Amino acid sequence: MASFIKETPWDKRNFGIDTFELTSSSEEALVQAEEVNGHFTLKVDPLENKEPIVRHGFYCTDTMIEPVCSKEKLKSYDHDNIEISKVGDLEVILKIAEEVFTHGRFHRDFHIPSKMADLRYVNWVKDLYEKDQVFFLFYEGEMAAFYAYEEEKILLIGVKKEFRQRGLTKYMIHKACKAQFDLGGYTHLKTSISAANLPSLNLFLSLGFKLTRTFDVYHKLNGTAPEEE
Repeated sequence: MASFIKETPWDKRNFGIDTFELTSSSEEALVQAEEVNGHFTLKVDPLENKEPIVRHGFYCTDTMIEPVCSKEKLKSYDHDNIEISKVGDLEVILKIAEEVFTHGRFHRDFHIPSKMADLRYVNWVKDLYEKDQVFFLFYEGEMAAFYAYEEEKILLIGVKKEFRQRGLTKYMIHKACKAQFDLGGYTHLKTSISAANLPSLNLFLSLGFKLTRTFDVYHKLNGTAPEEE
């Protein structure tokens, strides 16, 4: 019998319990998930009938939207005082990561303590830094933000508190998008944003990104919830 259960060790290390992604929402897959202890993630089309999913104990944690932009459609926002570098302080961006990702699906999962949800992002940023997949953005010589990516995907963006709501973010992200296009020679960039994160959605729309597909994210917990030490 085919297995629809895929281990997610990057989440297991943060929560201290077994974690999985369910790769199908078929009845056979949902039954398989009943038989394994741990935390499950399932991504489905918003128009799919959710009754079987809910009946098997899954609960909705987020709706994700995927904006996409071609290189020629990227709108230009240049700023003389903003610089970009592949070199920066890891500790600074880890501190930013502890504070900014409050829209994440694990923050909205009532089984996951908030500090553990924070830790997931901190460890993810650390992994991307170690793989040299982070740009550092500076304003007037001071590090203001980071931008993490993988190939043509924009994964994580974090802006220091003192640089938010100053009209600078779109200039920084424009510069990072240009660098990512140039670095990989990609024709398109894409990202994934929570529907609850309206400021981020508006930011990418202002840069020329177009909204493409959406998907709903469901979680399920079999067994004991993780606890903070």
